[in-house]
Parts: sequence; structure tokens; C-alpha cells
Amino acid sequence: MLEKLLANDEGARYLGEVALVQDDSPISNTGILFNETLFDENASCHFALGRAYAYAMRNGSNMTQEELTAKGANFSLIHVDFMVGGPQLNITAYEKNGNVVELFKDGNWVF
Repeated sequence: MLEKLLANDEGARYLGEVALVQDDSPISNTGILFNETLFDENASCHFALGRAYAYAMRNGSNMTQEELTAKGANFSLIHVDFMVGGPQLNITAYEKNGNVVELFKDGNWVF
């Protein structure tokens, strides 16, 4: 199935979205699996293969596809979300200067 998904077009093989959603979110706290991506993606960290949403970029909704591509927005006929978060998720970032920054611990933001 994944091979067929990735074969849709060149952009299907690239990220279109990355979202960091803490486990302690309103949708996650319901404990309900909606089986509807538009709800379930708000309960968990997720990434999407395929098209990037133009509106997520400053003035992106007013840009042509060529302008979006020049700004780094991926283009594809697909946009498929994969949920990867949960209460065990830890995310660590590494800055260019070598500093280590903990972003998520046990599924939630570290402030």
C-alpha cells in the first residue's frame, strides 16, 4: 500500500506537513478514536506525505504553485497523515551549535 501511495507522483515521497501535538490535548483527552483524520490528527503528533498546505505559509494562499515551490512547499496530488505521537513520545532537537534542546517529554511539551 505504501509503495502505491509513494508512486502517485514525485511529491508523494516528500513531507508536506509535520505537526507537534501534545498528548494532553483536548481531542486526545476525550480518549475517542474518531477514525476521521481531521479529528484524530489533533490528538497526536503527525506527519503527512505529499502536498504542503499553502495557507500554512505566510501569504501562501495568495501564491502560485511556482511561488510555493520556490519557497520550499512540497507539491503532490496526495496528502496522507500518519499519527506518531502518544504518552511515551520524547523529542529532542539539536541546534547547529551543538546545544541539545528537549522539546517533548512523555508526550507533552517541555517548557
